[in-house]
Amino acid sequence: MNTETRIYHRVLTIAGSDSGGGAGIQADLKTIAANGCYGMSVITALTAQNTCGVTAIHPVPVDFVRAQMDAVLSDIGCDAVKIGMLFSPELIEEVAEGLRRHGIGRIVLDPVMVAQSGDRLVQDEAVGALKKHLLPLAELVTPNLPELSVLLGRDIVAAAAIGEAAVELAALGCRNVLVKAGHLESAACDDLLCLDGGNQLVVLPGKRIATRNNHGTGCTLSSAIAAYLARGEDIASAVRQAKEYITGAIAAGASYRLGHGHGPVHHFYRNW
Repeated sequence: MNTETRIYHRVLTIAGSDSGGGAGIQADLKTIAANGCYGMSVITALTAQNTCGVTAIHPVPVDFVRAQMDAVLSDIGCDAVKIGMLFSPELIEEVAEGLRRHGIGRIVLDPVMVAQSGDRLVQDEAVGALKKHLLPLAELVTPNLPELSVLLGRDIVAAAAIGEAAVELAALGCRNVLVKAGHLESAACDDLLCLDGGNQLVVLPGKRIATRNNHGTGCTLSSAIAAYLARGEDIASAVRQAKEYITGAIAAGASYRLGHGHGPVHHFYRNW
């Protein structure tokens, strides 16, 4: 009988719930488990959502978000945190304070603002609060092009502008930025990783996969990065391994049909 005590790699996701299961907390926990870690959750909002869109959002009271954070972090702790949908400025400030109170590092911030369907997921006032309170705490922020445009206050639509924009965002407080280029109208899908405030820019090549099943890709990627950070990888290695995982999940999920809109990726393609 093996009496050795083993320790989990622990990842906390702080995000909204997707009732359709393809994004948000549900996608995060699947991804964390698929990449060898123990997942925990702090739910910030409930959404009535499916593959076609979001029909309702119910924010979780701020004091209950605080209670969830304190319950998990005072007992279990964590090795990395992924932050997703935060609906209001008050919620953003509470999450930031909770992370500071518990001395949490290794934070991946996915600035979720708009759903795949185009539905807005945050209040307008939340953008400023995100930049002020959470960007300085994060080790990595992972915007797509629409999110990068909102954060910088101008449209970023051309591949040539991504590098300068990533460095500009890094100057706001989070020195490592992964810009997801899936919204570019091109055959390639090359992401850009800005490290150490722009001292190093790394192009991460990728091929565009023809599929309607791309719901929750951003949630999945950021959670996978957090999982690899929890396992002790550095930023560059964690991002590369997470990109390999999400690329495989998109490709494996392309042949499935679920719902009438944008279906999910296949989170457990390596296990099934």
